[in-house]
Amino acid sequence: MLLSIPFPSWLTPEIIPGTIIRWYGLMYVVAFGIAYSLFRKQVRERHFPLTEDAVAALFTWGILGLLLGARIFATIVYETSDIYRRQPWLIFWPFRNGQFTGLQGMSYHGGVIGCVTAVLIYLHIKHFDKREICDMVVAAIPLGYTFGRLGNFINAELQGRVTTVPWGMIFPNAQQLSTQEPWVRAVAEKTGIDIAGAALVNLPRHPSQLYEALFEGVVLWAFLWFMRNRKPFKGFIIALYLAGYGLVRFIIEYFREPDSALGYRLELIPNSLPVAQAHPLLSFSTGQILNFMMIIAGIIWAFIAARLPDRQVIRVYPDSKPVSSISAEERQEQRKNRRRLRKKLR
Repeated sequence: MLLSIPFPSWLTPEIIPGTIIRWYGLMYVVAFGIAYSLFRKQVRERHFPLTEDAVAALFTWGILGLLLGARIFATIVYETSDIYRRQPWLIFWPFRNGQFTGLQGMSYHGGVIGCVTAVLIYLHIKHFDKREICDMVVAAIPLGYTFGRLGNFINAELQGRVTTVPWGMIFPNAQQLSTQEPWVRAVAEKTGIDIAGAALVNLPRHPSQLYEALFEGVVLWAFLWFMRNRKPFKGFIIALYLAGYGLVRFIIEYFREPDSALGYRLELIPNSLPVAQAHPLLSFSTGQILNFMMIIAGIIWAFIAARLPDRQVIRVYPDSKPVSSISAEERQEQRKNRRRLRKKLR
């Protein structure tokens, strides 16, 4: 009897087999849509003085920055060959050997850097309250991660380490392991996999994509959403997001197999264990190092934001109208007022 779960055979990366329309791309669209809707909900419930046009422009800048940052960062940090240095146009070229492959390789941390940079530039140009708006943005974002990680799961990529837990899953694209290794034979025997006469075997692995979908997505979002109207100062939700995501992802990385070409970037106690077998407590992957930096950044930002001027939170803006109730004439008048203000500031 198998003590693991076969990967669903009916799941394929393409929504319609044989076409270029993929679940992963659709999941990005769903994620952006959810974040946009949750941000607009906060704008309406607080009567925040932000027009529909400004909300749309803010998200356009953020999405473009995210995609650029995620792709460029992935090619710099996670690509071990020098193909993109020699042929930089391939960074955004979605074809390989005449086949449509999409943009294979997107870095979460690069996406954060790109999105933050683009949003801050837009807010600076428009003279909007950066801390208040960024608090609302990060409270809306994490639920979208759920769908991004579901996209990874459908692609059967970024799977976890080998495991013997009952919910371990046999991914079709996972690296097959030599049956000559004693630990491989032990896992196969414990999970009921017959390896008689086989040189290689595909063992069950942690469905780490689903762990991330649950904890980086649903759980983190629920916590930030609960705290959004209870924050003690502007910028507090940003700090919670940075430290919270960093902590959750740091822990989940122990269940996820690091890229074989990269392995562990930092080993406080050197070991020779295969990365598919175990993740020693004091060995840290690239993702864990970046997540630790996020935790530190969140803590530092919390201390800074708590001491900045104009840190008091306005729960509801009584002199403003919800975005949905502002007429076209009122939006035009607001634009004129902002132009007058910018001229005075100059």
